[in-house]
Amino acid sequence: MGFSSPEHGAHALDLQPAQASSLPVTGVEQRYPPGHMVPQHIHARGHLIYASEGVLLVESPSGQWLVPPTTAVWLRPGMLHRITATTAVRALGLFIDQSGSARLPAQDCVIHVSPLVRELMAAIVGLPHQGRHSARDLLLGDLLMEELRALAPLPYYLPWPEDALMRRICEGVLHAPAHRVTAQALARQHALTPKTLHRRFLRSTGMSWGRWYQQLRLMTSIPALLRGVPITAVALESGYESHSAYTAAFRKQFGRPPSAFAAAAGGATLR
Repeated sequence: MGFSSPEHGAHALDLQPAQASSLPVTGVEQRYPPGHMVPQHIHARGHLIYASEGVLLVESPSGQWLVPPTTAVWLRPGMLHRITATTAVRALGLFIDQSGSARLPAQDCVIHVSPLVRELMAAIVGLPHQGRHSARDLLLGDLLMEELRALAPLPYYLPWPEDALMRRICEGVLHAPAHRVTAQALARQHALTPKTLHRRFLRSTGMSWGRWYQQLRLMTSIPALLRGVPITAVALESGYESHSAYTAAFRKQFGRPPSAFAAAAGGATLR
C-alpha cells in the first residue's frame, strides 16, 4: 500500500513513519475508489493487506491474489507488487518487521481473517508510529502474529506464467473471462498443438489450462457477487450455463456456495 491516494489529493502517502517504527507490527488505513491502482512497489517489511470493504487485486511477477473481505494477502519483505481496487475499497496495510516476517509463511499467500484478527488489525493501524509505546501496543502485535501463524493459505491465488506466449494468452482471457475459450481454439490461434499448449502451460504455471481458466472465472466473479448482483446473473457473466453449475464450481473451489460466501463477506466490515 502507498503512493497516490484520492484521500490525500493524489499525493504520495508517506509510509516511512510506519515502516521505520520501533513497533514490530505497525499499519495504515486507506480508502480507494473503484479502478484506482497503486503502481508497482516494494516494502522492506513484510506486508499484510486487508480490504475491510470491497475487493483488492494484488499482482506480482509470479501471480495474482484476489482479496475479498474476510481474507488478507501476505507478502514477504521485498516482494514487488501492484494493487488495484476492483471496487470501492477500505484497505488496511500492516507492516511486519524482519523477525516477525520470518515466523509467517515462506510463500506469499491469501489467509482467512477471523473476527479476532480483524479487530487486532483495526487496533494496530490506530497506534502511533513514533514515540513511546505501551506494553499493550506490543502485545497487540504479538497476539496478531500468533493468530496469523495458525492460519492456513486459501485458494485465492492465480499463478502467472513466465513463458511469454502463455502470459499473452492469460492476459487475453483475463479481460473477457465470460467468453468461453477452449485449449484447442487457443492452440490453433497460436499455431500450437493442444498437447504442446497443455505441456507449456503446466510447466509455466504448475496448473492445467482447464483448472487455471476455471479459477480465473471464479475469482473474477467475486466483485459482482459482493456488489449484490443476483447469482444467476453472475454465473452467466462468468461463462457458466446455469446457477447450479456456477454454485457447484464455486463451492468446490472456495469451500462454500456463493450465497454463503457473499453473506460472510458482507458481515466482515469493521465496526
